[in-house]
Amino acid sequence: MSTADQSMLHFERTTARWGRLTMGAGLVVSLAAPMLLLSLGDFSITGGQLMTAYLAVAAVFLAFAIIEPITYFPILGQAAMYQAFMIGNISNKLLPAAVVAQNRIDVRPGSRHGDLAAVAAICGAASVHIVSLLLFVGLFGTWLLRVIPESVMEVTQLYILPSILGAVVVQAVVTVRQARSTAFALIIACLVILVAVPLAPAIGPYGVAITVLLTVVASWVFRGTAPAQEDGPEPAAAEDGELPEDARSPH
Repeated sequence: MSTADQSMLHFERTTARWGRLTMGAGLVVSLAAPMLLLSLGDFSITGGQLMTAYLAVAAVFLAFAIIEPITYFPILGQAAMYQAFMIGNISNKLLPAAVVAQNRIDVRPGSRHGDLAAVAAICGAASVHIVSLLLFVGLFGTWLLRVIPESVMEVTQLYILPSILGAVVVQAVVTVRQARSTAFALIIACLVILVAVPLAPAIGPYGVAITVLLTVVASWVFRGTAPAQEDGPEPAAAEDGELPEDARSPH
């Protein structure tokens, strides 16, 4: 095994160990405040009420808790996944940063270089986000709200998220270059949003999860004999038992 492969394996083991510890610590801290309120405050909340509230939230978000890691991992990689789920705003901030960084330096998502690019991109995105919050919210937030016309604020709130997500979709399509999967995703998304949800509004909260699952299934069933990567030849196997340059570690 080459020195680069050994370094990457050590990097992944280290990030896996500290990522699990950090995520566990974050879970404990996030649950500490409500647990303290329940134990020390007189709120008269029963266990049945807690379970009812949990099931109501889980019915909407449990599907995303399963689908999102599966969806993001091929692009972000192991280390960046820990970063992303600790920071948040994955689809509208961190994932676009990773995709743009990978495309900018011309590396394939899922490769060794792609994983490292995603880590660096998320570090940069988080740093820019913190600085912008300090400046535009902490220092100038109230002043900006006074000077920006109300009509501009309304337009911004209406179109900012679709514009960001639309740019992410285009960037992902150009980067991944999977025409078949892209076509399945567009067709299934249109059918779910324009046909299934109007006919059965109850499935509206699960629209994204249904679209992702159906796209994955369709891409798998109709994959044919085409190679997994459509943007070039497979990386050549290295000699003397070494891993290819872009091969992901089995860890």
